[in-house]
Amino acid sequence: MSNRFTQYILAAMVLGIIMGSAIYNFLPDTRADWASSINLIAMMFLRLIKMIIAPLVFATLVGGIAHMGSGSKLGRIFAKTMGWFISASFVSLLLGLVMVNLLQPGANFPGTLPQAGQSTGLPVSAFSIEKFLTHLIPTSIADAMAQNEILQIVIFAVFFSVAMGSMPERSKPILAMIDDVGHIMLKVTSYVMLFAPLAVWAAITATVAKNGLLVLWKLVVFMGGFYLSLAILWTILVIVGFIVIGPRYGHLLKLVREPLMIAFSTASSEAAYPKTLEALNRFGASSRISSFVLPLGYSFNLDGTMMYCTFAAVFIAQSYHIDMPLGTQLAMLATLMITSKGVAGVPRASLVVIASTLAQFNIPEAGLLMIMGIDTFLDMGRSATNVIGNTLATSVVAKWEGELGPEHELGPGDVVPGDMVPGEVPAMAGHG
Repeated sequence: MSNRFTQYILAAMVLGIIMGSAIYNFLPDTRADWASSINLIAMMFLRLIKMIIAPLVFATLVGGIAHMGSGSKLGRIFAKTMGWFISASFVSLLLGLVMVNLLQPGANFPGTLPQAGQSTGLPVSAFSIEKFLTHLIPTSIADAMAQNEILQIVIFAVFFSVAMGSMPERSKPILAMIDDVGHIMLKVTSYVMLFAPLAVWAAITATVAKNGLLVLWKLVVFMGGFYLSLAILWTILVIVGFIVIGPRYGHLLKLVREPLMIAFSTASSEAAYPKTLEALNRFGASSRISSFVLPLGYSFNLDGTMMYCTFAAVFIAQSYHIDMPLGTQLAMLATLMITSKGVAGVPRASLVVIASTLAQFNIPEAGLLMIMGIDTFLDMGRSATNVIGNTLATSVVAKWEGELGPEHELGPGDVVPGDMVPGEVPAMAGHG
């Protein structure tokens, strides 16, 4: 079933490109209406994913941390996790900087540049480090869950589970209830993911029907350079994976092909979260580790987004023939290293971060208008890269903690038996 599901996803992507192109070319007067109508299917799927994210994260995270034992172990895992995230972010930002200087995609930009004073309409004022720090702490866990604020849910879940661990006897009935909620949410997830191929078809069809494939040729040098840079980043991540984890890392790459395709085709790494968690637990990563590291990664370890920030920012500077000495570029890298960690809860986060950074270095924010039209196609690669980066981070931390057990094969409705203690929330239930 897993192989057939992968084939369904691939077939949906191909069919989406064909049907989207047909609508764009043969129904020019109504293609916007077609795209809007078809996109409703993809939006419904993404809303289904959002519906399960908050209870899934909370139940698996609380269940995992509550069984970790001492608070010192949680602190050690957090330190290793953040150390990896910071290192990966630096490599991604630096690679984007190196590649954009080597390729010079904006040096001879053939199109017309937007006037420097034009507005992008991005909510740049919504982003600041101060707002990010205050945004970390939820004013209400109910509101955090309603808004799907993963980072806020993680903060509350850590406090909640540590408190439970300090009161083991009183916590037993509550932990048992949370475990049951986790089991139920895993089953709900398996039902939701059955709609993934239909959502992939709708997302691809709507995108191509609205924009057409010819829009890509307008910025072919920029897109080609960006995807080449992503390929190099993937190569680095894969090599590191084999070095740290060993030959079995190759099997993890096979296990994550479904979440990778879901993330790529829907341009949403969030849509791939349930299947990513399933793949990690099938790979043998303890649910204690995966349920803690993966949600954090969605806020702090977006490798594809990191690289895009430096690549796009310097591209815009090149297009406007703005000289950026090495020192200035390194200062931009340092700025993005900090500001990019504050994207939680900000719509179109990467563009907002880039816009706010451009202003600090006197680069016209209007330059973003050149690439906003193809941002969905760029976001596809970014989202897939974020998934591969987070799976690597989770499996590496599990390896360092000695909690990378044997691989598990799931049957219909099965859960991972593995190394979990009684009462621990199981790994994701497969749908076949």
